[in-house]
Amino acid sequence: MRYLINRLIFFVLSLWAAVTINFILPRLMPGNPAQAMFAKFQGQLKPEAMAAMKQQFGLTDEPIWDKYLSYLQGLVTGDWGLSFASFPVPVSSIIEHSIPWTIFLVGGATVISVFIGTALGIYVSFKRQGLLDSTLPISSMALQAMPHFFVAMVLIFVFAFQLGWFPLGKGFSIDVMPGFHWDFIKSALFHSILPGITLFFGGLSGWLIGMRNNMIYTLGEDYVVFAEAKGVRPTRLMFSYAARNAFLPQLTSFALAIGHVVSGAILVEVVFSYPGIGSQLNDAVLSQDYPMIQASFLLIAVAVLTANLIVDLLYARLDPRIRTGGADS
Repeated sequence: MRYLINRLIFFVLSLWAAVTINFILPRLMPGNPAQAMFAKFQGQLKPEAMAAMKQQFGLTDEPIWDKYLSYLQGLVTGDWGLSFASFPVPVSSIIEHSIPWTIFLVGGATVISVFIGTALGIYVSFKRQGLLDSTLPISSMALQAMPHFFVAMVLIFVFAFQLGWFPLGKGFSIDVMPGFHWDFIKSALFHSILPGITLFFGGLSGWLIGMRNNMIYTLGEDYVVFAEAKGVRPTRLMFSYAARNAFLPQLTSFALAIGHVVSGAILVEVVFSYPGIGSQLNDAVLSQDYPMIQASFLLIAVAVLTANLIVDLLYARLDPRIRTGGADS
């Protein structure tokens, strides 16, 4: 129980720190990105209208403490401000429309790469010094060493431009009406194949090599050697004894990967013109859309902190030693 309370307190304090830093940093940066937008309306709007716009953006002369309280209230109520670049569209509306695309693409590619990479890591560790153990880790590392945007452009050039097998980009065909129906789902799946392959090969090596190394270390433990000496079947020895314990470090990496799914693979989404949060964040940085940048970074921080909390709780469930150690400390 004490371990759970400590984890929850750490989560709340970390979340408060992330929220506060996210509020302070944009206000410490030089210049005012809203001035350029307001300058476009000089002479076209009355002073009262300009004052109302500044009030909407929170660019008033009220004390910083009052702005901070208003900022916290807006986070709770979902009022994250208006986008500078897409005025007067609310930032929450932009995120609401873009985050499902990123979760679908990056989350799907991450889960598939974790599953296949972990399974291959278990297999090659049990078949050490074999052909796959000698070639698969090296080849996967070579693919991962290539920049994502380079792999994406190669795939677009070969399979979309030259062969015409896949679309050049976007999230779905322009002649398909968005909605929860088969034509749209089929189009979205088809458009996600090339960016999904890019992300899959970019993450496969880490999961494969990580699980392989964990398995090799675990297979050398005394209880595994003793079970092998007793004549435990190889499949049971591999999964019930070794893989179960070797997977714990993978769990932490998986949680961090799921947390970073929210941020998206920015370069991949930009290359494929994919309508995810990564493309939106890139556009926001280029246009100095601070409300959008602020909301995106906060969303990423919350996702990572939440994923870490879930992993801490799972660790305590899977390995009682951690829970006992946390209680003793």
